[in-house]
Amino acid sequence: MNSSPMMNMVKGAAIGLAAGVAVGIAGKNAVDRNPKLKRKANRAMRTMESIMNTAQYMLK
Repeated sequence: MNSSPMMNMVKGAAIGLAAGVAVGIAGKNAVDRNPKLKRKANRAMRTMESIMNTAQYMLK
């Protein structure tokens, strides 16, 4: 039985989503227990947001 390429893509997306949720939960628990890590994570998020805004501006 052959599975369609679209079904394979959907399965891959579902696996990726599940892995992302698991990593997110583990990361949140680690950040909640360590305030220093929380500051670093916030700084990294701001930096990433800045990079995305710059890339978005460049593509206009």
